[in-house]
Amino acid sequence: MGSSQPFTIKYVIRAKFEVEGVVEKPDVIGAVFGQTEGLFGPELDLRELQKSGRIGRIEINLHSKQDKTTGAILIPTSLDRVSTALIAASIESINRVGPCAAKVTLEKIEDVRESKRKAIIERAKEILHKWTIESLPTADEIFRELAETLKVAKVEKYGPEELTAGPEVESAKEIIIVEGRADVINLLRCGIPNVIAVEGAKIPDTIIELCKRKEATAFLDGDRGGDLILKELLQVTDVKFVARAPAGREVEELNCREIFEALDNRASIEELTRPKRRRAAAAAVPKEIAAIAKELEGTLEAVLLDKAMKPLMKLPVSELAEKLQNMNGVDTVVFDGVITQRMVDIASEKNIKRLVAARVSEVVKQPLTVQLITFPELAKV
Repeated sequence: MGSSQPFTIKYVIRAKFEVEGVVEKPDVIGAVFGQTEGLFGPELDLRELQKSGRIGRIEINLHSKQDKTTGAILIPTSLDRVSTALIAASIESINRVGPCAAKVTLEKIEDVRESKRKAIIERAKEILHKWTIESLPTADEIFRELAETLKVAKVEKYGPEELTAGPEVESAKEIIIVEGRADVINLLRCGIPNVIAVEGAKIPDTIIELCKRKEATAFLDGDRGGDLILKELLQVTDVKFVARAPAGREVEELNCREIFEALDNRASIEELTRPKRRRAAAAAVPKEIAAIAKELEGTLEAVLLDKAMKPLMKLPVSELAEKLQNMNGVDTVVFDGVITQRMVDIASEKNIKRLVAARVSEVVKQPLTVQLITFPELAKV
């Protein structure tokens, strides 16, 4: 098949044929056009498709031996997959070539673009390999980079207590408070220069003053010691956020990816204290709600209640948000699902007082007008 086509080839239909007799290429071409004509209307007529450039030049390869002719039919096409498959099937319907009986069998439909993709991927591998080799830094460049890193990571002393700190504690608008010197060094190694250590169980006055002037995040170990320091910080400082190392691990042993993940997942003080407020609210919930919640566990269903705690409707949780948007007079919603920010927004808009569910999403902002209560909190009351 010629490589220069007047259109973009997507697929090539490849079929083989056997003819009981001696025929020539024009006989096969005539059979291809003649015996497929009109099968699926003008939209898939081979002559029309060739005129419009949707299929290319049909190629026939054949040879004759002992009163039989065998060969191959190649049809390049820019049609979609369905149309190409229909044409391939119609080619198989050819049963005569000239005066001779014939049989045509589809061998395959070749995806030209897949072959091109493979060639591109192989070439990309070659380019990447060469690029990697050429871009490898020399030993001198590596040493210079390490020296710069060590220079940036130099720790300092800060405040009257000479606390271990990074070089940007004073200039930064936000600071990160850690427990000890090793924690400071580890964060500096990861390019975090606005870090300072408590260095003891008692919170230094310098830390207290910094928390008044700057937005502070406490980044603490995931152990009992971290719990105690957090309790002390909450009592004497205005720290705004809390990040923790994974349970049982210390900040000084985390790699950079783990450090950034912990800081990205930090929680505000409001979020940390929210569960206590929900438990207090759960204590005042009518008994009818607790009973309904117990019945709904594991059902993925919801019950809507009015102010008198009378059920208005029972429905699947999957339909809850849409139904609430079109209803009024709902006081409380109890459902076996997760309270999301969307549910909170709908409840606020529809003046719903309570959302009671299996759990609350971690990204929900505490609403001012809607009580958020979970099934486990009801069980503790």
